[in-house]
Amino acid sequence: MILPVILAGGSGTRLWPLSRYQYPKQLLALSGDNSLLQRTALRLQGLEGAASPLVVCNEKHRFFVAEQFLQMEIDPFSIVLEPVGKNTAPAVAAAAIKALALGEDPVLFVLPADHHIQDAEGFLKSAKTGEALAEQGRLITFGVVPHAPETGYGYIRKGESFAEGAFILDKFVEKPDLPTAEQYLASGDYLWNSGMFMFKASVVLEELKKHAPEIVQACKQAVEGGREDLDFFRLDAKAFGQSPSISIDYAVMEKTSQGVVLPLEIGWDDLGSWESLWQTGEKDENSNVLVGDVTTVDVTNSYLHATKRMLAAVGVSDLVVVETADAILVANRDKVQNVKHIVEELRKRQREEAVSHRKVYRPWGSYESIEVSNRFQVKLITVKPGAKLSLQKHFHRAEHWVVVSGTAIASRDGEEITLHEDQSTYIPLGVVHRLENPGKIPLELIEVQSGAYLGEDDIVRLDDVYGR
Repeated sequence: MILPVILAGGSGTRLWPLSRYQYPKQLLALSGDNSLLQRTALRLQGLEGAASPLVVCNEKHRFFVAEQFLQMEIDPFSIVLEPVGKNTAPAVAAAAIKALALGEDPVLFVLPADHHIQDAEGFLKSAKTGEALAEQGRLITFGVVPHAPETGYGYIRKGESFAEGAFILDKFVEKPDLPTAEQYLASGDYLWNSGMFMFKASVVLEELKKHAPEIVQACKQAVEGGREDLDFFRLDAKAFGQSPSISIDYAVMEKTSQGVVLPLEIGWDDLGSWESLWQTGEKDENSNVLVGDVTTVDVTNSYLHATKRMLAAVGVSDLVVVETADAILVANRDKVQNVKHIVEELRKRQREEAVSHRKVYRPWGSYESIEVSNRFQVKLITVKPGAKLSLQKHFHRAEHWVVVSGTAIASRDGEEITLHEDQSTYIPLGVVHRLENPGKIPLELIEVQSGAYLGEDDIVRLDDVYGR
């Protein structure tokens, strides 16, 4: 059996301002209707003998991941929650231990959640080739045949020919400068490191015990001390926090004597930057990729993305411009790898734009900030049919709710009232309250907050159906 392991814990800082810490790129629909995570899961449905995927993600993103699988009508093997990001080796170790604990020894097919693959049939064919090699006790990495001297990827050097079109894994190399990348391309001995792997659960654990035993020890304790929580499996935070933070490449693949690299030519891209979205996007007659309400005059070779407003550009070329409700990015296409430095600077300045969007998703729906001032804030709140917020109170703010559409049940200190369109209620400071949508359509209401402090941490939850 193949058990796909989708690694969905990244932050995607190079795709800011769309990708942010609380809603990273793997959860975004950057092209088409499905998110990158959903496209990864759907791509696996044609893989013969594969189980539903095991997903490893940050615990803060758990409800988004569960909701996206629900939309696809796919029941995941497990959604494993990392209390803290520790890179790919601990994530793989935890997945292998979890699978073995259930009495299975599957072939793990480890996949990042944010890849673009044009040739789905070729991808599935390569996976079956990898499975055959993994069943022989080999540890497989998939290397992409390069078509350009790319400096944004790590590389893998091929060794001697092995079997099934594969090669002995010689070594991994870091992202090169341009002259070195040109040498790699000309030699034909190097492949792009795709970050995809395949091996039996028992085999990769034995190799981890040999080369990184502290990871196995920490992850074993994290799984044994973990617990089921709704649709999720929570790793024990203290134990998992003891694991070193290291990639599976460095922990195992570059040290094992059983490594094999399988070349891929499947139209692959990791969608790690705005440049990659320009490369893979559908272009107009001037080689522009235009997303949203965009108008151009004399613009060439650019990526222009509008989400909230009309975006207009005149007489420019080789630019990336991305507009959101609260931030605009302007960059030369050849400098987009440095967008992550903008995010670092914003986080140093404690700017909220580095962390979340104005529209914030919750398991019950979403809220969007419309206006913010020192002593008041206006939000649009959307509650899904049948959902309800936690029973809570605030120490520093009062709230006024006005129903725009749908029906609401508002609870105030144990008293329940039903509100319809154009009706409202007031929640004084300190009053225990809850909001619920009993209807079959989304509930939309305007919330006006007023008080000395309006932060999201001014919430005392007394009861919550989502276990927060």
